[in-house]
Amino acid sequence: MARQQTTRDWWETCRGNHELFTSQIVLDEAGAGDPESAQARLELLEPLPLLEISSPVLVFAQKIIKCGLLPVEADRDAAHIATATIHQLDALLSLNFRHLVNASIQARLRRLASSEGYELPAICTPEELMDII
Repeated sequence: MARQQTTRDWWETCRGNHELFTSQIVLDEAGAGDPESAQARLELLEPLPLLEISSPVLVFAQKIIKCGLLPVEADRDAAHIATATIHQLDALLSLNFRHLVNASIQARLRRLASSEGYELPAICTPEELMDII
């Protein structure tokens, strides 16, 4: 719950300092669960530009899975990484410590991205992007 509160705090106080984007994958995840909470999440995301889930995104996501960097059932996580990478974002925000905010996995993802001619964005929590005054 503390991480969720920190995320809410980030959205309230720091998001205006960053250029934010979303994808249909994020919208699908945000729209799941409790209808009232889902609606609130979708309202936050609604004004953000939507990144295309293009063929290069899908190809890179498949490479992440095929190389064994993430398990097959983590295909959405691979798609998040691929979307942020292909669209050359500076950072991918997540609270997924299993597959995304994971230094060991990120090191291997960085090597794969580099071998494909891409630069892996920083994958971090909103807390790590909190503006410190």
